[in-house]
Amino acid sequence: MELWFTENHTDNVKFSIKVDRPVYTGESRYQRIDVFDTYEFGRILTLDGFLMLTEKDEFIYHEMITHVPMAVNPLIKKVLVIGAGDGGTIRELVRYKTIEHIDMVEIDEEVVAVSKKYLPFTSSGLDDERVSIHYADGLKYVRSRENEYDLIVVDSTDPFGPGESLFTKEFYGNCYKALTDKGILINQHESPYYTQDAKAMKNAHMKIASSFPISTVYQMHIPTYPSGHWLFGFASKELHPTEGVDYEAWNRLGIETGYYNTDIHKGAFMLPNYVKNLLK
Repeated sequence: MELWFTENHTDNVKFSIKVDRPVYTGESRYQRIDVFDTYEFGRILTLDGFLMLTEKDEFIYHEMITHVPMAVNPLIKKVLVIGAGDGGTIRELVRYKTIEHIDMVEIDEEVVAVSKKYLPFTSSGLDDERVSIHYADGLKYVRSRENEYDLIVVDSTDPFGPGESLFTKEFYGNCYKALTDKGILINQHESPYYTQDAKAMKNAHMKIASSFPISTVYQMHIPTYPSGHWLFGFASKELHPTEGVDYEAWNRLGIETGYYNTDIHKGAFMLPNYVKNLLK
């Protein structure tokens, strides 16, 4: 008998991956967690039936959420990561020797435990001595912070369930307060393609733009995410994502990547017209 994982991308579109075998199934206080081995995409993680990552293409997401802000501000020393229980974002950040401390705030301790056991390809950086893991609500955690972080990365699930509070105007306003003058906010920004995803993307952008003087989005292609066309938000008090960036300084670091490079960095902010129109 064939086993398939299927995710509804819309009421009329389904995405299916043929499964080799189930690896783990469990329920935390917050959500159902599943790990499968698949033929095409290697090991995959799903939460409440939604695909979070695959072994084959997770590098695209995690490289673009981290290397873009690190190229814009190479002086980043203290980072707050909200979500990211699988560890992929942390794995990329700890490659920078210049980063002195990373606070990771994840609401679901079980996601971290499962990732450490079954997803070593993403969780390898979680034991770095510069990383402090806090099992807490991201909205509540950031409320008490002021002028503390050079970078905040919101690596959240979709805007419902455990991740819902991370898409509110209150949350983005608190992120502004928690950032230093040259601080950068990067957030998972959904897809502009399907109607429901585009609505969530517009909502998040409107709320961030009301808090930050510099606010835009950038794009990447992630084959297993709805439509394949995915966005991150970039917001800052002072720093522009492409103007005045010392791209050669990043290249001299010699960081090996599978997707990100400084040409992709520039091009990622050159948006299709339909996305530009959604952001107006």
